[in-house]
Amino acid sequence: MTRALLLAVLVAGLLPLAAHAAPPEVDGTAFVVQDARTGEVLASSHAHARLPIASITKLMTVLVVLEHKKLSDVVRVDPRAAAVGESSVGLRAGEELTVRDLLKAALIQSANDAADALALSVSPSFAGFAALMNAKAASLRLRDTHFVRPDGLDAPGHVSSAADVTKLGRVLMRTRFVRETVREQTATIAGGRTLHTWDDLLSLFPRTIGVKTGHTSLAGWCQVAAARGRGVTVYATLLGSPTRAERNTDLESLLIWGLAQFRIVPAVQEGRIYTTAVAGYGKSPVELVAARPLLAVARLGRPLTETVVAARSVSLPVRRGQVLGRVEIRRGSRLVGTRDLVASRTINKPGLVGRVRWTAGRTLHRLGNLF
Repeated sequence: MTRALLLAVLVAGLLPLAAHAAPPEVDGTAFVVQDARTGEVLASSHAHARLPIASITKLMTVLVVLEHKKLSDVVRVDPRAAAVGESSVGLRAGEELTVRDLLKAALIQSANDAADALALSVSPSFAGFAALMNAKAASLRLRDTHFVRPDGLDAPGHVSSAADVTKLGRVLMRTRFVRETVREQTATIAGGRTLHTWDDLLSLFPRTIGVKTGHTSLAGWCQVAAARGRGVTVYATLLGSPTRAERNTDLESLLIWGLAQFRIVPAVQEGRIYTTAVAGYGKSPVELVAARPLLAVARLGRPLTETVVAARSVSLPVRRGQVLGRVEIRRGSRLVGTRDLVASRTINKPGLVGRVRWTAGRTLHRLGNLF
């Protein structure tokens, strides 16, 4: 048993780490680097500038389609989709493909005809589908975003921002099918079509796990990219890069920088003494140790804090391994993890004779202090 009175000890700056370097300079109109777990922006420039985003648009097209269709559903290609230009997989009017295949074509090869076929299978018009896209954008609080087309081809008023499309990418990557698809460099779909990705980073930077590229004359070279390190995933978005090669180089630099802002640290050490509790009956205080270790992701320049919550005193007997408190690790106000604090040794309760002797001795001691 423990008393209701608890001791809370806050140790600020538990894990001081070196201040992080400035992000690399990039050649583009806007960029964002973000921690995928928390949504914290690590670095940005013109993050909310409303800009054309080219085929990054297809992230929203896919999200809306997945809300209305199953992967196994079959789509008959609308003539309007088959007639769309630029990047395509050569769909023919009246041809039938599964939603799965069309989504792969839209995500891997950025096929406009696949995106449009999917859109027209959900809504009778591009305008109607765009309304669904904009409603979803509003529900996600993408305040810089307005869609006109499902394929991302340049159109007046078709805009978003680096901040919004980064969030959109994070939302879509919660879907397993999407996560698996955007990592594919090649794939084969109906009609013997072989898809090839536009995402050069998948081969240039092995930690890349997606998500979507884009390019038009107005948008320049754009991409939302994600990379995974030990214990952390970082997103980097770059809009308006002048060339494909510069986009690739700059995004790789941003991802490397973003991942370097974090370290895996031993936040709780197994067996470490975190506090002690009075045992009573003249026994030595019982040491409270961590039952298990805890590794945590810490951002450079942002120390973790440690809070120990434990009993000031305990009633005997106490058994070794008995849970008597906990240690909490936080980054700012966010709880990173907790571990139990347990008694380091067993302390038995004295027998009746021992308790009487201890009580008598304490009484005599108190009486002695009165005279």
